Amino acid sequence: MHTNETSHTKSGFTATDGVHATKAQRAGTYNRADLLEIKTYMESHYDEPLSIAQLAKMANISPKYFVDLFKKTFGQSAMEYLTDVRIRHAKRYLAESEERLRDIARKVGYKDEFYFSRKFKKEVGVAPSEFAKNTRKRVAACSPSAIGHLLALNIIPQIAPLDPKWTPYYYNLYSSEIKSHLILTSPYYKLTFETNLGRLSQAHPDVIIGSERLQMSEDNRLNSIAPVHYITDQKDWRDQLLDIAAYLDKEPAAQQWIRNYERKVQAAREQLSASLGRDRILVLRIYRTQMFAYRNRGLQELLYDDLKLRPAGSRELHSHLPMALQELQEINPERILLTICPEASTRKFWLALQHSAEWRQLQAVRNDHVYMINADPWFEYSAVAMARMLDEALLLFTGNCPNILPDNDYGESLAK
Repeated sequence: MHTNETSHTKSGFTATDGVHATKAQRAGTYNRADLLEIKTYMESHYDEPLSIAQLAKMANISPKYFVDLFKKTFGQSAMEYLTDVRIRHAKRYLAESEERLRDIARKVGYKDEFYFSRKFKKEVGVAPSEFAKNTRKRVAACSPSAIGHLLALNIIPQIAPLDPKWTPYYYNLYSSEIKSHLILTSPYYKLTFETNLGRLSQAHPDVIIGSERLQMSEDNRLNSIAPVHYITDQKDWRDQLLDIAAYLDKEPAAQQWIRNYERKVQAAREQLSASLGRDRILVLRIYRTQMFAYRNRGLQELLYDDLKLRPAGSRELHSHLPMALQELQEINPERILLTICPEASTRKFWLALQHSAEWRQLQAVRNDHVYMINADPWFEYSAVAMARMLDEALLLFTGNCPNILPDNDYGESLAK
C-alpha cells in the first residue's frame, strides 16, 4: 500500500490530516480521535502488509511515539491489535466457509499459510483445522452465562436464549449466527426453562450446556435430548470455564482466555490506581421508590478482588434492605456506579432524587462521578461478561478502553 500527502484511505482518513500532530508531539499531547482513525484504517486494511513505520507516517508522528501512544491509549500495541483483527476474520472464514487454509491466510494478511497456522494456534490455543471442526458442532446454551462461557472458547452456540432487552449484546451480534432462539426464562422473566424444551428437542443439539438451577423435571428431559454439562454455581467463573472447556476438549482456549484476562486486569489496575487514587466505590441500585447497595458475584469479584478498588462502606452491605438517603450521606462515597430499573415508578423517583438537596450534596454527585451501568453485562456471571465489565470500568473511570468499538466481539478478542 502506498500513501502520499494527498491520498485518501477507505476510511476517509487523509494522510495530511495528521500534520498538526507534529506540533502536538512536541507539546506532549495528541488528539485521541486521530488514533481512532488510524485504528479504523487498520480494521479495513488488515489484509495488507501494514507496518509501524507506515502507520506512524500516516499520523505524522515518529514510530517510537506512535508505538507508545497507541499502547497507552488502547491497552495493547498496534501490531497486537492488527493480529486481533486478522485472527477475528480468520475465525469467521474457518467457521463459515470451506476455503483452503492457504486462501484464508492470504485473505487475512498472511502470505505464508504455515506461519499463519502457527500464529493462529498461539493466539487461539488450537490449530485452524481443529477450530473449524469444533465450531461446526451443534452446541446448545441454556442461559446467557452459558453463551458467555462458550464464546470465550471460540464456540458460537447454535441454540441459545436471546432477548433484545436483557441480552442486547448477544442479540445484536449473534442473532443471525445462533440458528435456534430459545426464550429467556427465570430470573429474567417469570417462566421456567420447560418452555424451551420442545424447541430445544427440535433443534437436535450435539451437546447442551445447562445450569444447576434447572428443575428436576427439566433436567430429565434435557438428558433425553442430548448429553448435558452443568455449570456449577459453587465454582468461580474461571473454574466454570475450565470445566466446560474440558468437557468440549477446549482446554488450551480456556487457559489462553484466562491468561489474557489476568494480563488485562493487571494493566487496568495500574491505570485505575492512577485515576482513582484512594476513592471509594459504591454500587447503588434504584428500584421503584427505594435505593439499595447493589452487589452480585461478578461485580464484586471484578471491582474489589481483581481491580483492588476500595468499597464505600462494608462489602457486606445488605443488598436486600433499602438504604435511606441519610445512610447514603453518611457513607458519602467518592464514586457511585448506578443501576436504575427500567420501569415508570423507578424513573419518576430517580428524576425527583436528582433534584433533592441531599443527593446533590454527595461528593460523588458534586464531582460528577456518578456512572450509569446496565444489567448487560453487569448482572451476568461468565467469562465474556467479566471481560466486558473490565472494559466498561476502564472506560467509565479513565476514558480509555482496550476495546473502543461498541460492537467488539469479546468471544474473539480476549481469546487472543
